Amino acid sequence: MSKKLFDFIAACPTPYHAAAHIAGMLEKEGYACLRECDDWKLKRGGKYYVTRNRSSVIAFRIPKAEPRGFMMTAAHDDAPTFRLKESAEVTDGRYVRLGVEPYGGAIFSTWIDRPLGIAGRVTVRTKDGLETRLVELKNTRVMIPNVAIHMDRSVNTGKDFNAARDMLPLFGTADKKGKLAALVAKAAGAKEKDIISSELMLYNPQPGTEWGDFISAPRLDDQQCAFATLSAFLAAKDAASVPVCCILDNEECGSTTKQGAAGTFILDTLQRISDALGSDAGFFRRMIAQSFMLSCDNGHAVHPNHPEYADKNDAPEMNKGIVIKFNSQQKYTSDTVSAGIFRLLCDRAGVPYQTYTNRADLPGGGTLGNIANTQVSLNTVDIGFAQLAMHSSYETAGKQDMESFEKALTLFFGSSIIMQADGAYDIV
Repeated sequence: MSKKLFDFIAACPTPYHAAAHIAGMLEKEGYACLRECDDWKLKRGGKYYVTRNRSSVIAFRIPKAEPRGFMMTAAHDDAPTFRLKESAEVTDGRYVRLGVEPYGGAIFSTWIDRPLGIAGRVTVRTKDGLETRLVELKNTRVMIPNVAIHMDRSVNTGKDFNAARDMLPLFGTADKKGKLAALVAKAAGAKEKDIISSELMLYNPQPGTEWGDFISAPRLDDQQCAFATLSAFLAAKDAASVPVCCILDNEECGSTTKQGAAGTFILDTLQRISDALGSDAGFFRRMIAQSFMLSCDNGHAVHPNHPEYADKNDAPEMNKGIVIKFNSQQKYTSDTVSAGIFRLLCDRAGVPYQTYTNRADLPGGGTLGNIANTQVSLNTVDIGFAQLAMHSSYETAGKQDMESFEKALTLFFGSSIIMQADGAYDIV
């Protein structure tokens, strides 16, 4: 199972590559691609997916009978990194460096002194207008070099990294000036003059590794959840509800894009599914009332060297089961109802679970669930894998937790929620 995860992560250096790779996985399983600009003719028993901005994907299946609700997961395919500026090359007569901006909350020090790759997408001028193409400079590496301790004695006592000064990757010596555009054009299969615009970013090409009880890899937050939710979605049996697997971009910078959780992608897709089934006007609202979403994003395991950062009681451990996340300020969506439903599901699946809350004086980040609920409101619980070094360029999680996660989510996608009354539900 670890190898499959590592292969997935290696194929997804950017959200654009992730969306394309996920689409390929879905098509191999017989899922038809829908376009948002087309009229949707959905068939009972049909399998479909749709993309937005070629960086977010939503896949779903239509039951053969009238559906009861939506059984949904939401994960994200982006990760903290550094994005190249449009005019990236910075020259000083000695070196060529690349101008970058931080994307998300990266741990800067983990990006230093390691070979880094460049990947992303470009728009290319064609005879029909323009098209988007993926690029990955597989034979090109850049490096963000440290300053020697002899020149900076503060390096081990609290280094303050300046993104505009310290984090520019070295591309080459002065004779490499102007070479980046040629490499990008070659990777895109286009002429330099036909590249209209680009969105390129750095990524860590180091492969994942399994060691002892643990796994380590780039982008575990949140491509581990993206892979696990998609795997469970594809493995689940058909049920009375519509299973929906959402993998979205831009979570790491707040989700406030057309393809993010704060956009209308989820709502638009669910509404169009309901409309295509040809039911009455109230059908969609009845569906939502018997729907459930798992907001899947990794959580913090108690740190071996710094257990003081964890809550004294709700401190998840790697290899101890799925993490259910709570926050009094509603950064997470879990409440007594949604967490109760998910715990019931885990008990039926025979998998362990544990809880996470921030230490009261250390506010944490938010994730997809509460943001998506501003567009379409439904019972949601926040879950994930316990991991170390979140937002590092190389992260660590428990080897055993993948099996528990996929087992619970496979049962989830093959189930339905029955609303008996407000606050009273069963899972069948």
